[in-house]
Amino acid sequence: MDQNMFCFQCEQTAGCTGCTGKSGVCGKTAQTARLQDELTGAMIGLARAAEGGLKATEESGRLLIEGLFTTVTNVNFNNETIREMIARVQKEKDKLVPGCGTCASPCSRTEDYDMQKLWTAQEDIRSLKSLILFGVRGMAAYAYHAMVLGKRKKEVERFIHKALFAVGEDWGMEDLLSVVME
Repeated sequence: MDQNMFCFQCEQTAGCTGCTGKSGVCGKTAQTARLQDELTGAMIGLARAAEGGLKATEESGRLLIEGLFTTVTNVNFNNETIREMIARVQKEKDKLVPGCGTCASPCSRTEDYDMQKLWTAQEDIRSLKSLILFGVRGMAAYAYHAMVLGKRKKEVERFIHKALFAVGEDWGMEDLLSVVME
């Protein structure tokens, strides 16, 4: 198994170009980085299944906050708990769009997002999508702690759905910039 990683999930990345060795600057392994990307792609798929928040449920909001918080730098490097989070996200997505994964005419709206599309996108698009993604991770850190204290805001959760939906779309700079500014 290839042990080299590509991780561009935080401000600590080596040389501001991403960590590419056997482990990240933070100590994260290549396997953990891949799992965090898989989790992020699954959450983007969930946001797409929830149509950017229009069909969001209380559980989808909770999962996006927990999942985004899980991918914040140095929060969780436990591969098993990341796998469990991926399974929970997949289960919720299946509830929102039952049978969609076995559809004879896939529309790609509910597939997990391939994070390689983000990391290899045109520079301006990659920058805007990364800004959106890193921004909602920061929002989720605060929202997670508030949630633990029994406080939730539907507007925050709806925006997180919308932002992750936008990352998964093939939008141009103008549309992405609108999400960034929001």
